[in-house]
Amino acid sequence: MKKALIFEIKRFAVHDGPGIRTTVFFKGCPLSCIWCHNPEGISFKGELASYNHKCIACGACVSACKNGAHILNEKGHFFERGKCSLCSGCVSICRGDALKLYGKAVTVDDILPELLSDKDFYETSGGGVTLSGGECLMQSDFCRELLAELKKEGIHTAVDTSGYVKREEIDKVLPYTDLFLYDIKAIDEDVHIKCTGRSNKIILENLKYIDSLGKSIEIRYPYVPHFNSGEAEKIADFVKTLKNVTDVKVLAYHNYAASKYDALGMENTLPGTLPSDEEIRETEQIMKKQ
Repeated sequence: MKKALIFEIKRFAVHDGPGIRTTVFFKGCPLSCIWCHNPEGISFKGELASYNHKCIACGACVSACKNGAHILNEKGHFFERGKCSLCSGCVSICRGDALKLYGKAVTVDDILPELLSDKDFYETSGGGVTLSGGECLMQSDFCRELLAELKKEGIHTAVDTSGYVKREEIDKVLPYTDLFLYDIKAIDEDVHIKCTGRSNKIILENLKYIDSLGKSIEIRYPYVPHFNSGEAEKIADFVKTLKNVTDVKVLAYHNYAASKYDALGMENTLPGTLPSDEEIRETEQIMKKQ
């Protein structure tokens, strides 16, 4: 049976498609978005996060770790990431909830019961299950298997994707996906490369392909001042050419994920400028005009 590496299952999600949903977040992403708010989903490997601001200096992790990855002295708690074997023994006994393992290998049978447990809420709210990430389609075989099981239960399915995948990965999930939540970060290729490290050519081509097959699409535009904020009209013009877009959402950039970067020992690339409410309203008006 196929396995996937996930980092979270979020129940009662209301921003990942219509109605009340459960969202499965997959590890691994091919893009390097400067503003990524799920840095724990970038790596294709498991990671231990150490949130030192939550540490109560109890020393339980020091005793639990056989590799000496945790050090506690008069200056505080220190985590030597290179010594960690991801056994997660320290996570289960951390009294301050300061340690978290991002990355769990699961089968469809492992997670399907949890996804089905809120079926009544899906039915009454018009919700369902969303696969997200990271980039869930980097593990497309597993996604296909999971989505097929969900459709057998009559559950609405959504795939949240950057579109930066091979077309065959999209083909695998097409028969079992009711809605694609599709990011457009920029139309200008140079802007896209600056913001994500990758070209957007395959992303835009895959979007046109999905649209040509009549699949419902919700476009998502993450608005980040000084980075892709000048792309609104270009995105609106592009979306206007599509036939099966059910909604367009402007997602205001936020920097809530700063603590995650620190906890994972990653460079914090989050921009310092947040969008104003007026900027978001004006951008939404641009979209509505089209």
